[in-house]
Amino acid sequence: MFTINIYLKFAIIAVCLVGGIILSFVLGFGYTWIFILIGLIFLASYIFLGTVQSASELLQKMDFEGAEKRLDLTFFPKLLYVTNRAFYFILKGSLAAQRKDNNAAEGFFNQALALDLPSDNEKGMVLLQMAGIQAQKNNWTGAKNYFYQAKKLKITESQLKEQFKQFETAIENRGQMKVAQSMGMKTGQMMMPGGKRRRPKMR
Repeated sequence: MFTINIYLKFAIIAVCLVGGIILSFVLGFGYTWIFILIGLIFLASYIFLGTVQSASELLQKMDFEGAEKRLDLTFFPKLLYVTNRAFYFILKGSLAAQRKDNNAAEGFFNQALALDLPSDNEKGMVLLQMAGIQAQKNNWTGAKNYFYQAKKLKITESQLKEQFKQFETAIENRGQMKVAQSMGMKTGQMMMPGGKRRRPKMR
């Protein structure tokens, strides 16, 4: 998708809008309205779309610092078009999760879920992120709750489907570990008949 550099956009807004207004006082409204109109169009584009698209592209390139700085240039997130506002919170949550700030990440993801996400793929991605945060907290009940909510959705993206499979495997392995621990089996210990542990030979 074609995007204009945000700093260039700011420059166009300043030159066309402010310059056009000044020229209208000096030369009259005449043709200066064209500059004012261009400035208003770019201003509306910034207000309703923000810097979500360019921040997303930086995040895909694994430039986390650059993505965060770019996203911080969206000064009025509450004025964003609803879909872009949802993506804004998804990106903020992803960046917070990258910093291991799980509480902030949860807050952003919950704000995204409360908005109109464009498809089940985006909603599933957010729920899977929430499940991952709960798993990191060792709250596997919460992780399963979010994961099973996500599984009810119609996921079409192959990469996301693969992530679902990986997380389901992690949940299953966690369940197997709990069963083993309840039977008294711990890593590195073998049980002998009668419940006695096999001791290493003394040398």
